[in-house]
Amino acid sequence: MNAYDAIIIGTGQAGPALAERLAKAGMRVAIVERGRFGGTCVNNGCTPTKTLVASAYVAQLARRAAEYGVDIPPGPVKVDPARIKARKDALVQRSTQGLEKWLRSLENVTVYRGHARFHDSQIVKVGADTLSGKRVFINAGGRPFVPNMPGVERVAYLTNESMMDIDFLPEHLIVVGGSYVGLEFGQMYRRFGSRVTIVEMGPRLIGREDAEVSDAVRDILAAEDIEIRLNAECLALEPTGDGILMRLDCTDGAPTATGTHVLLAVGRVPNTDDLGLKEAGIEVDALGYIKVDDTLRTSVDSVYALGDCNGRGAFTHTAWNDYEIVADNLLSGANRKVSDRIAIYALFTDPPLGRVGMSEAEARRAGRKLLIGRMPMTEVSRAREKGETQGFMKVLVDADSQQILGAAILGVGGDEVVHSLVDTMYARLPYTVVQHGVRIHPTVSELIPTLLGELTPAA
Repeated sequence: MNAYDAIIIGTGQAGPALAERLAKAGMRVAIVERGRFGGTCVNNGCTPTKTLVASAYVAQLARRAAEYGVDIPPGPVKVDPARIKARKDALVQRSTQGLEKWLRSLENVTVYRGHARFHDSQIVKVGADTLSGKRVFINAGGRPFVPNMPGVERVAYLTNESMMDIDFLPEHLIVVGGSYVGLEFGQMYRRFGSRVTIVEMGPRLIGREDAEVSDAVRDILAAEDIEIRLNAECLALEPTGDGILMRLDCTDGAPTATGTHVLLAVGRVPNTDDLGLKEAGIEVDALGYIKVDDTLRTSVDSVYALGDCNGRGAFTHTAWNDYEIVADNLLSGANRKVSDRIAIYALFTDPPLGRVGMSEAEARRAGRKLLIGRMPMTEVSRAREKGETQGFMKVLVDADSQQILGAAILGVGGDEVVHSLVDTMYARLPYTVVQHGVRIHPTVSELIPTLLGELTPAA
């Protein structure tokens, strides 16, 4: 029996930082990893996909070079999938290997390789090793959801994970799922040169967003000759002589779609089904997410769940915030809570969508009296100068409190511009604080005060 003050299961965003913080506080820490160090973000999420998005952006920009007065050799722009993958792999390898080396160098931290499984609430087995911990922190992450549809076992489907391994261009990629992962890969591979069809069972793309955001994203993708099938549910997959046939239940268009490759981007599930949670008395919800309170404590007082496996956020930045909440509460006597944070995330298409706080639909459901500001990116000088005028900016303000409730920035730099509102929202200051501030010219952010000066009451 190897006794520790803390056992951490998983080396995703929250785990390693927590290990260091606890170890520096004098605790003896064990951290367990069964696969590749770094979790989803480093291996098949943020780092590799944004690297690929960058390559796709350059390819698209090269096609538009003449618009900027730049001549390139005649003929179509060509990409080298093997070199694109090699660039991505190099960045990923640097991160994963660096993380493992750093963890193994930490004083008071022992790294275990293997699958962790609870024997009871304080005992975890990793292969032949048995570990006991006064506290256990689960940072097990998630994986792509593969629907149990007819024929799925008969075709070589792709997920966001297996997409990281391909070094070729699919001739025709069918993306099942019109949300964040599917749209990023769809636009990316269209720009690489693949024909792309996106199949979404709902009436619009990214259904959690306001309709005007969904419609604008759809128009941006359609302008790049991406075929979009809405109200189309994938019922079955069948192998064909030269690819994959998909049978659809749809209200418009053909009842089938045929492509050379299929990407399933229909959601994720937590990695909680093989941890022995029942033996430890740790409760999960109907979808397998570990139930936690506002401080990320599970149904067992000595066990916490951080990151994607707790269902309280599906992003790297929320996992990092989970670590901060747990560490500050345990080591600094803080009273930080998950409910204190404001939702913020991005869709990394080009242009990107930056989102913070409530959508208009959410604010209306909450009964808020709204002031709304809208501005097309065509009115932003910086966007015109860059030749990237797609999208718009939208900000919501509570008419009674004058506080900013939320924003959607779909346009060049939107994933960065949206942060110009966050601190004001956390401080619960009136929108006029932002409106009266001076911004650098020429930038996209400088138009936020102008936008706030043109608020109108919502109908």
